[in-house]
Amino acid sequence: MKAIRKFTVRAVLPEPLAALEELAGNLRWSWHEPTRQLFERIAPDLWREIGTDPVALLGAVDPRRLDELARDRDYVGEVNATRDGLRDYLEQPRWYQGLEGEKPAAIAYFSPEFGIAAALPQYSGGLGILAGDHLKSASDLGLPLVGVGLFYRAGYFSQAISPDGWQMESYPLLDPDGLPLAVLRRADGSAVQVSLALPDDRTLHARVWQAKVGRVRLLLLDADIPENVDDLRLVTDRLYGGGGEHRLLQELLLGIGGARAVKLWSSLHGLPEPEVFHTNEGHAGFLGLERISSLIGEGLSFQEALQVARAGTVFTTHTPVAAGIDRFERSLVRRYFGTDLLPGVDVDDLLALGAESYAGGSSEVFNMAIMGLRLGQHANGVSTLHGEVSRRMFNGLWPGFDSADVPITSITNGVHAQSWTDPALKSLAQAQLGTSDTSIANWASSEVSDQDLWSVRGQMRLQFVEDARRRLLGAWRDQNPGGIPPAWISQVFDPNVLTIGFARRVPTYKRLTLMLHDPDRLRALLLHPEHPIQIVIAGKSHPADEEGKRLIQKIVQFAADPALRSRIAFLPDYNIAMAQLMYPGTDVWLNNPLRPLEACGTSGMKAALNGALNLSILDGWWPEYYDGKNGWAIPSADSAGDAAERDRLEAEALYDLIEHQVAPTFYERNADDVPERWVSNIRHTLSTLSPQLSADRMVSEYVQRLYRPAGHYEALMSANNYRAARELAAWKGRIVSAWPQVAVTHVESGGVSSVPEVGDDLHLRAHVQLGGLAPEDVTVEVVYGKSLGTDELRNVAIQALEPAPVKEAPVGGATLFTGTVELDRAGAFGYTVRVVPRNDLLISPAEMGLVAVAN
Repeated sequence: MKAIRKFTVRAVLPEPLAALEELAGNLRWSWHEPTRQLFERIAPDLWREIGTDPVALLGAVDPRRLDELARDRDYVGEVNATRDGLRDYLEQPRWYQGLEGEKPAAIAYFSPEFGIAAALPQYSGGLGILAGDHLKSASDLGLPLVGVGLFYRAGYFSQAISPDGWQMESYPLLDPDGLPLAVLRRADGSAVQVSLALPDDRTLHARVWQAKVGRVRLLLLDADIPENVDDLRLVTDRLYGGGGEHRLLQELLLGIGGARAVKLWSSLHGLPEPEVFHTNEGHAGFLGLERISSLIGEGLSFQEALQVARAGTVFTTHTPVAAGIDRFERSLVRRYFGTDLLPGVDVDDLLALGAESYAGGSSEVFNMAIMGLRLGQHANGVSTLHGEVSRRMFNGLWPGFDSADVPITSITNGVHAQSWTDPALKSLAQAQLGTSDTSIANWASSEVSDQDLWSVRGQMRLQFVEDARRRLLGAWRDQNPGGIPPAWISQVFDPNVLTIGFARRVPTYKRLTLMLHDPDRLRALLLHPEHPIQIVIAGKSHPADEEGKRLIQKIVQFAADPALRSRIAFLPDYNIAMAQLMYPGTDVWLNNPLRPLEACGTSGMKAALNGALNLSILDGWWPEYYDGKNGWAIPSADSAGDAAERDRLEAEALYDLIEHQVAPTFYERNADDVPERWVSNIRHTLSTLSPQLSADRMVSEYVQRLYRPAGHYEALMSANNYRAARELAAWKGRIVSAWPQVAVTHVESGGVSSVPEVGDDLHLRAHVQLGGLAPEDVTVEVVYGKSLGTDELRNVAIQALEPAPVKEAPVGGATLFTGTVELDRAGAFGYTVRVVPRNDLLISPAEMGLVAVAN
């Protein structure tokens, strides 16, 4: 018989163990090893069986065991000391509190998914894991940050593999009462709800769940409540499920409902409302419109409110391809906003924010990333290369500017070291180097011997092999209930063989099956008599991605060969719990996307934090950090004639690297059976990459480069009853109206000899028609650099020209600007003159997308 509903009954803890409830209720346990060890000691086998979840453990453990532990004075003392440590962590000043100068008093971070712990499956892949790591590091650093997302009753999906290798999805429902969550309530105990007006006089309601992520609070909106009609209860049914209208409803709830929830949460806790709003991808972009609506309610016009909302908004784009952006039919958006959803906001003003009003854009769609950039004065990509790709990708929003001028910066992602570093490596660092923080440990120290490092790496590889066998055995039993498992499953993988890992989502650009390009070559590598390798593969394809499922099927069918199945395996249902053993347990992490389609790719970072070496295409984060000792770079065949030729060349390069460099180095051993060169690379990787790949580095960069500036500009816009916002909106309106008449009418130069030489001064006089604007409204610039072959300038430098004294002003209504450029380098030289708007409240000359360039 199957249950029609499931729920969790929480254990009543003996009074001496009451502190366990407090420890289980804060997700800091997911990265705090002493707390995890306390729960594991309650019932080690049960702890592993339920997936290392304290709440589930306390609901499943035999009460007699709890009574026994309540009489154990040493254990009770450790529980109370750990609880006291948690309270100190929550209350004592941290890095952010020590920052001097202006800084935001509150920051809101919006994301459609959060990957914090396996016990809270609200993520599909890298975007959610990144968001979870962002919250954890924000907590460790002491940021006054609140996270905002949705609570999905079925999460993403659970993956199984059919006998013929096809991905099968199931959606087991989650019971929030059995998770580390609590309903947000008012002082009278009533549950807080947010409501959104929908077409046809319908209303979408949502309750708000809270999760404690260390010092950070995560708010998750849940539409599955009795106040909604049946179809609206399904709005938060699953992550990235449903069609266009379903996705739109989710994003309306996330952005608009989320902004309202944050406001209520702040009020209930007596906290300041956020000054800075960070949107992790475009899914939450509607939050800016909710803020605009609220500001219009305070008496501002749409354009005035827009200046305030923009000033405090940070927009992070994660996609390097237009196909990865959410786009909705404009008619659908018009229908949903032609209601009382956002009082005061005209639908046409709203639609203009998401319009693809550039060459090649569609007039029929509303683009969430475009809206994100128009609503966010501060924008970034997630690696240096991705920043460059994003500036080219969105260049159409800034016509007339080179892609280098596009105001999108980059902050390279990082990963939360305490979450992703194996306890064995932390223990080694603590014992030999005096700290369990592996990101700051001195791995170059002789206090850690090569044998120490190699021994720990062996332990991590062995625990992964054992876990992989358990997972394959469990998958077989699910498919063959009551059957006798075949003996070969217990022989899958060898803890002494070079282990290569590949795990991620399975869109086609990540090229899961590149390793299969030459099956015979791969077979020879797997079964090499002296230098064998083994490959573990995991990942989920979106349920609607048939091609992604076919790629998984090819891998599964290849690995089913009896001669190979102990050397290569696909592990189903990739999740955080699996990843936390896979990253430490692999010697090499493989990544072979189509460059430059990997925005960052943090899986290789997590492997590197555990001493694994990366084998990767120079895409995402790898071009910034590859140095020849921390792994290998697979050459990119970008100039290949077609996709098939590119795959062939890059697959052959992959095989060659494994055969001639990777495997021989791994198996080259000294008299103590230690691969000295390999361990030297491990030591180098841990020493140089651990600090750089840390999410603490990432979050501190967000604070210094984006959150502080955003808070500063938001404060300027809001001061004195929004005086600066009103003035800026009026100024922008005047600039936009006048700009068609702004032109560089004539440029004169002189001062250089007949044969220009280094050291000469180039004197410039630019005649500019200002169209009624004042000289202080604009900046006139000379843009100069190398000019090789074409008229395009390279290695560009920019220098402002100054208005000439009135007595020198030419006739004809133009204004004269003059300046001097020193020729400080030899070679081809070129220059032009341009005019851009100037205002101290603009963060970039390109911000308004207006430029007049000399012909």
